[in-house]
Amino acid sequence: MPCNCSNACCCERVTIKSYITGRFSDPRNRGIVGKVRPLKASSARPGRVWSRRVEMESGHGEGSRGSLIVLEGLDRSGKTSQSSRLVSFLEGRGVPVETWHFPDRRTSIGGMISSYLANNAQLDDRAIHLLFSANRWEKRSLMEAKLKSGTSLIVDRYSYSGVAFSAAKGLAIEWCKAPEEGLIAPDMVVYLDILPERAAERGGYGNERYEQLEFQRKVSDNYHDLSDSTWKIIDACLPEEDIQTQLRSLALECITGCRSGKPLSTLWLPK
Repeated sequence: MPCNCSNACCCERVTIKSYITGRFSDPRNRGIVGKVRPLKASSARPGRVWSRRVEMESGHGEGSRGSLIVLEGLDRSGKTSQSSRLVSFLEGRGVPVETWHFPDRRTSIGGMISSYLANNAQLDDRAIHLLFSANRWEKRSLMEAKLKSGTSLIVDRYSYSGVAFSAAKGLAIEWCKAPEEGLIAPDMVVYLDILPERAAERGGYGNERYEQLEFQRKVSDNYHDLSDSTWKIIDACLPEEDIQTQLRSLALECITGCRSGKPLSTLWLPK
């Protein structure tokens, strides 16, 4: 049935059952919801794995740890507003939780990135990619400490954004992934799926460097190549309440699983 969102798009409602069974709106599929080609991690080389376990040094049991939940998607897909609403909901349920954003513009490295994104500074594509990665690395120790202490983190953008955006400039995906190796792997990635053309219709689009339609199309393609069968896909053109309902269900399930003893893992390290 048509959605009631204010984004001039018409979307079929997507239930939790629908995306578990593989139905979601493909960025290449002009708004049609249906079966799409299987998700894959096409850039992975033989002999490499997506993550491995982290040895827990804390005296606390692994069963008490928090969850690392990452929201990814194109610019103006609704990640920031949905992550904030999710944190408010979890706090109301008594869950220790925080919202994180990358880039974190409050740090010295983040300040350099912010200047670049606002078109106030020029940097080589490789240099800015390494700065984005360094911004995540400078928060790694705190992230691990928070998770081990039982605090869950809802993160607006993470390593997948770094790779998808830099690769859209023509950099090799494997080169882009290399500085991310060893960062903590998310317990769940939620991708808010929207056509680049629909995202461009939303308010504020075009204020920052990367908010260009053709560039966002390339980013969308890269996200599709980076995704795997564990990603949870939600149609970002659904009404905000419907998106939030799905997020809450997924988050509670993930948090329960981490409390039950799921170990921490790290990104993209070789065996």
